[in-house]
Amino acid sequence: MQKRKLGNSGLEVSALGFGCMGLNFLDGKGLNKKDAITLLRNAVERGVTFFDTAEAYGPYTNEELVGEGLQPYRKDVVIATKFGCKDASPAIGLDSRPETIRAVTEASLKRLKTDYIDLLYQHRVDPDVPIEDVAGTVKDLIQEGKVKYFGLSEASAATIRKAHSVQPVSALQSEYSLFWREPENEIIPTLEELGIGFVPFSPLGKGFLTGIINKKLEDIDRRNVIPRFTEENIKANLVLVEALSEIAQQKNISTGQLALAWLLVQKPWIAPIPGTTKLHRLEENIASTNIVLTTDELAQIDETVNGITLVGDRYPEFLEKQIDR
Repeated sequence: MQKRKLGNSGLEVSALGFGCMGLNFLDGKGLNKKDAITLLRNAVERGVTFFDTAEAYGPYTNEELVGEGLQPYRKDVVIATKFGCKDASPAIGLDSRPETIRAVTEASLKRLKTDYIDLLYQHRVDPDVPIEDVAGTVKDLIQEGKVKYFGLSEASAATIRKAHSVQPVSALQSEYSLFWREPENEIIPTLEELGIGFVPFSPLGKGFLTGIINKKLEDIDRRNVIPRFTEENIKANLVLVEALSEIAQQKNISTGQLALAWLLVQKPWIAPIPGTTKLHRLEENIASTNIVLTTDELAQIDETVNGITLVGDRYPEFLEKQIDR
């Protein structure tokens, strides 16, 4: 697979990464340990070198899974994980105090079976801890060799600038897709100016852009707490998927592949991290890196998306309150 550099930091990753959360934490139907490890290793064998996890996924169990699954390939892969949730639970609150960052990092190193973390993100911006203190703590961890690169997640442009002035930010991880284009307004120009890479999570709109969601979700599905995924909003937003599906059919590709190919062409320093529990979906996602969209096709996509108004917040209320604005 093609490689990309995340901004000016020198951190090189596969053009498409792998979001590991859903392996055992999302949608109420994760894989068993053996199958999850097999899928992780299949991803490596197919050229994926960039894997994303967090202590909050589980909590803790996802890091353990990723650590065991990737241990044979440790020197060949980039592992990203995160700190910043109180007791590893976003529902409880945020905690990015320097002592907490250090404790979380040490625990993550053990669970990941490694002596360094390639990319350490602040999971959410903690309003009670100056971002300069957060960046300074990660800077110390980098100097100690426990962390290689510093990242932020769902941070505002102002916060990114403050953090970057203390310790260069290598990557921002935030939601970005044809289902959520808000980062284009301020975030992407800021990242380009500062030389910071962008790692879009939910590049397939939490599965919505694949076209397989067309009715009320199962009761066990964790997405039921997300306003976008109420039965009424799913029905309203299907107009986007249907329109994109027509464009995808013209190229004989899936709607999901169209969504990923569109993201990859936006900037050369963008590396999306779709997740999946299925090998055929992994292969489908990887194939999107070879799809070329023409100028006319990109214009058609833009015109289509800009003409559609989507409904529903992307987080439940308690998580919306944690977004840095």
